[in-house]
Amino acid sequence: MRPAASPQTDPLPEGARSRLAARNSLAGFFLSGLLMAFLGAILPAWGHHLESDHSRIGFYFLSLNAGLWVSVPVSQQLLRRRSLRFLLILGTSISAAAFFYLAAVGPPREDAWRLAGAGFCGLGAGLINAGVFVTISPAYRRDPASTVNLCGLLFGLGSLTSSLLVAGTYYIYTTGAILTFLGVIPGYMIAYYATSRWVPEEIPADPPTGKRMEELRSPAAILLALLLFFQFGNEWAIAGWLPLFLVQQLGVSPATALLLLSLYWLALTMGRLIMQAVLPQVRHGRLLLGSVLAACFGCFSLSLTDSLAGASMSLLLIGGGFAAIYPLVVEKIGHRFPYYHPGVFNGMFSLAVTGGLLAAASLGVLADWVGLWVIMGLPVAGSLAVLVLLLLLWLEARLNPQGS
Repeated sequence: MRPAASPQTDPLPEGARSRLAARNSLAGFFLSGLLMAFLGAILPAWGHHLESDHSRIGFYFLSLNAGLWVSVPVSQQLLRRRSLRFLLILGTSISAAAFFYLAAVGPPREDAWRLAGAGFCGLGAGLINAGVFVTISPAYRRDPASTVNLCGLLFGLGSLTSSLLVAGTYYIYTTGAILTFLGVIPGYMIAYYATSRWVPEEIPADPPTGKRMEELRSPAAILLALLLFFQFGNEWAIAGWLPLFLVQQLGVSPATALLLLSLYWLALTMGRLIMQAVLPQVRHGRLLLGSVLAACFGCFSLSLTDSLAGASMSLLLIGGGFAAIYPLVVEKIGHRFPYYHPGVFNGMFSLAVTGGLLAAASLGVLADWVGLWVIMGLPVAGSLAVLVLLLLLWLEARLNPQGS
């Protein structure tokens, strides 16, 4: 183990150390969700719901993704040379500064100004992700499935907070003021990380190169990476474009569309919590098939509905259908990937988020070619791909019982 050097105060009991480390990591996942989901909520406030040039919107998601990937080598260098506290403070500082910068460069300024801000949001989120994947290491080694589920829940709550904050202030404050409010949240986290008692965490040493490459090249690892890539693509295709789709297709107000986006995040987040409790009680094959069918039917019905009630029911079906996939995948993580290393898991998480952001970006081009209906069509195709990949993952586990 290599310590991530941080200032340490008086020794703490083991229980207090665990609770402090958990607070640091869970707060980070909440902030990461806020940063990754803000684009879908803020686009109507920038006036993009009034435009027909959808391909422009895709560049925002590409810029956010570019910042996320730049953070991967940067965070690795910082963890070697500086403290974990420094990494998290830097990530939250960049995130707060990016929101404040975006507050100052809203329309009618050129898109390029805001593209730069989106990139820095991705950079800040990526640095925070790298830090919190270190802080969850002890909890992950004790209980992998529960730790990953809890982190996913906090990530979803951060995304829900982003859409609710924009929806609740849409007609009250200017776009600049809304982004300033969003910037206050990572600003608070700067003060929290700078002043709270800090428990030095250990960065697990890399597993033997041969063992690590064997795991990363195994069919299970490849299938899991592809599955997360497609599933995040499904979720972010909806999260990134839902408000614009509802305004232009259903004719609802931007504020109402943002509330429906919040309903989607709520269904997705709470559905994962409920599914985790239901999972031991039902056959997984039936649950998987029912979830994929529910998501596909929800997308189909949302593309045809002409009422708020129909849109709400469709979003509950989509969110509930997507919600079951994550707990089913989490089941496999602890047993198939025991050699936890923060860098490896951060890379896998970055790949999954890339799937989501690339799906959201590609929808801009596809919508210009074939129309807005593709916003609901892409998640249907992605859900079928997830169904096939999860079945292949189960088949691989049966054929390779010693790895499960």
